[in-house]
Amino acid sequence: MNLQELRRSVLDRIAPFLALLVLGGTLALTTKNFLSADNLLNISLQTAVIAIIAIGETFVIISAGIDLAVGSVVALSGVVACMAMTHHVAVPLAVLAGVAMGAFCGLFNGTITTRFRMPPFIVTLGMMGIGRGVALLLTDGTPIYDLPDSFDWLGKARLAGLPVPALLMVVIALAASLLLKYTRFGRQVYAIGGNAEAARLSGIPTARSLTLVFMLCGALSGFAGVIHASRIGIGSPTEGQMYELDAIAAAVIGGASLFGGEGTVLGTVLGAFLMSILRNGCNLLGLKVYWQQVTIGAIIILAVMYDHLRRRKARTIST
Repeated sequence: MNLQELRRSVLDRIAPFLALLVLGGTLALTTKNFLSADNLLNISLQTAVIAIIAIGETFVIISAGIDLAVGSVVALSGVVACMAMTHHVAVPLAVLAGVAMGAFCGLFNGTITTRFRMPPFIVTLGMMGIGRGVALLLTDGTPIYDLPDSFDWLGKARLAGLPVPALLMVVIALAASLLLKYTRFGRQVYAIGGNAEAARLSGIPTARSLTLVFMLCGALSGFAGVIHASRIGIGSPTEGQMYELDAIAAAVIGGASLFGGEGTVLGTVLGAFLMSILRNGCNLLGLKVYWQQVTIGAIIILAVMYDHLRRRKARTIST
């Protein structure tokens, strides 16, 4: 790697952090309440659910795939966990049931994608509809209320003054980062995303690894769905809409390449915070909520465009 490539690599890694500093500094100067303790804690709470989903999405994106079903899995897993509790299942077991439902959806996505060599875009798009439909069928379109008070701890409690969802996000991010950087499975994910055929020829069990990637994404989305249900106090089949866009945006803003082979968990978490701060800033400045979706969509396009141009330039230099 020459000096120019090294400089570009370092810049790509610190860009999300620099953008976070610039946006945060701008809002601190232009609004009164941005740096208040309550507002910062609220940002961390809002970020937690999306960041947990986005961490799972990052694994899929690094492997050169995509999961469009995460929003529906959030709703379905939350509904399953809440239904279990209304049938007098212990809260920990109900939480596990929600996570297991998410992992099952991921298993379905991974199995269909690898067994029939179908594009993950199509498979997860179908699962998006299936998951949402099953959640609506289970509840008849009606939110689930009357949940145990002990369930509130997962989404509303604080430890040492910090929201439990934010602490869980940190723990999951650290574990996922270690898994991605320092394990054989993590190296396999990067290798598959870089060149799936070369990875297969080198002895990597690509089908099994990809299935595990989708299961991990589903399980994390399921856990995020349970946390979200605890936070709002109901199991709603309509929750999680557009969460797939937020998760993909967080990963892409954080440096993950939709072409595969690149991305970090830390970058994704920074991307998730960047979006939460952007939304928070729009609210503090009194801007219409519709502009938030416009901005996030534009950021995804610009980030992918930049990644495409960077890769094309790198190929030109190498040849």
